[in-house]
Amino acid sequence: MKEKDIEPFFATLRAANPLPRSELEYSTVFELLVAVLLSAQATDAGVNKATRHLFRVANTPQAILDLGREGLEGYIKTIGLYRMKAKHLLETCRILVEKFGGDVPRDREALESLPGVGRKTANVVLNVAFGEETMAVDTHIFRVCNRTGLAPGKNPLEVEAKLEARVPKEFRQDAHHWLILHGRYVCVARTPKCWQCAVIAYCDYEPKTLAPR
Repeated sequence: MKEKDIEPFFATLRAANPLPRSELEYSTVFELLVAVLLSAQATDAGVNKATRHLFRVANTPQAILDLGREGLEGYIKTIGLYRMKAKHLLETCRILVEKFGGDVPRDREALESLPGVGRKTANVVLNVAFGEETMAVDTHIFRVCNRTGLAPGKNPLEVEAKLEARVPKEFRQDAHHWLILHGRYVCVARTPKCWQCAVIAYCDYEPKTLAPR
């Protein structure tokens, strides 16, 4: 993607969705952290279905610890890799209680020290909960950035670095939301819906796909 096309690319996405939001359901910073941790290799819809029940009975680190391993697994067993995620979540809750007074830290290093919390999860929490201009590169964003030529890279860290270098300041706060939604609903993995794409004029992908007959 040419440098001159980046501004209109994001301006077009913003015009279509001026106030993008995460599709995960949450009401506190801790609930957001839990939802993002559970969302690895799972859909937001699937996570929301589980957390609607979980958060009614346990939406603090101590409350989740009080559930115990078996109790927590009962609420999240419909989510992929739920046993491993339950283990990580319980350990994360223990650390939050013991080291951070039950609060989610606003610090990348501290966030990434929590079990099951990698760079992407930390970036989501920093961006969504604390308003920082981070780029949370998941599979959708990785695909969109490489396919369009916006920020090509061999791994998520390379893509993140290029996004930080190329995305204009005015779009940084919401850039990862626009990109993930575009990848989830238009620039999909198997056959991108180029015929529905509002930013097709700025995209390097060839050949463009045609609408199915």
